[in-house]
Amino acid sequence: MADKNYYTIDPLGKLRCMKCNVPLVKGKARFMYLDNGFPVELPVCPSCGFVYVPEELALGKVLAVEKALEDK
Repeated sequence: MADKNYYTIDPLGKLRCMKCNVPLVKGKARFMYLDNGFPVELPVCPSCGFVYVPEELALGKVLAVEKALEDK
């Protein structure tokens, strides 16, 4: 059974890792908060593993999920 991804974004070669100076590629990551994990696909540096989290995701869905989990 395939893992469900709650969010996906393809960097389309437009984003680069500032440390390694290589293009970010679409890769799997996992958000963890209060013992809950959510699989996502985000731009990842293939060299150092840096994961780029877009501001709209951090201040949108991620913040909403954090608030929902805190209210439980």
